Amino acid sequence: MQDELVFYTNPMSRGRIVRWMLEELGQPYRTEVVAFGPEMKAAGYLAINPMGKVPAIRHGDTVVTEAAAICAYLADAFPQAGLAPPAGDRLRGAYYRWLFFGAGPLEAASVNKALGVEVPPERKGMVGYGSMEDVVGTLDAALSSANHLVGDRFTAADLYVGAQLGWLMQFGVMEKRPAFERFVASLSARPAAVRARGIDDALLPPKA
Repeated sequence: MQDELVFYTNPMSRGRIVRWMLEELGQPYRTEVVAFGPEMKAAGYLAINPMGKVPAIRHGDTVVTEAAAICAYLADAFPQAGLAPPAGDRLRGAYYRWLFFGAGPLEAASVNKALGVEVPPERKGMVGYGSMEDVVGTLDAALSSANHLVGDRFTAADLYVGAQLGWLMQFGVMEKRPAFERFVASLSARPAAVRARGIDDALLPPKA
């Protein structure tokens, strides 16, 4: 029997990235919605993720947390979906680069900006991302010259970075550069992305 794939999420979280990834796979999965607050910090869920946060997946006996790691794991667990360069392909280098760029410099710089944390110029060398300007410039250069981050086709690296960019621009954390808007618009129109948004939107609590 195929190992069951269980997805732990909340529609108001980074779980939306993983939902999109799961829809791209086209594999059956079961969703467990975990409420923020006591439920997410309860012993039952802490056994899945001791950090007490979502998203997480359980694939048979394997548990994976952290959105970028989940995307990387799923791409390799279901290679037929074609969401990662095959093992041994030299494009794996670029693939890992951009996945970790999204999970590292892009995430850290954006969170600091959103919180109003400014790194003094003389301390720039102490932070992994350097400055927000460095992060934006690096990503802009990559997306201004290509439609995808890895080779000439869509991968989980595009999905992860594109999902972050869309969210950051929506909330004004990232400036809306033409290359970013073009990239996000193209990815957002993918059928799996549309399905994922519909599923998660339906799980949102009703507006007061």
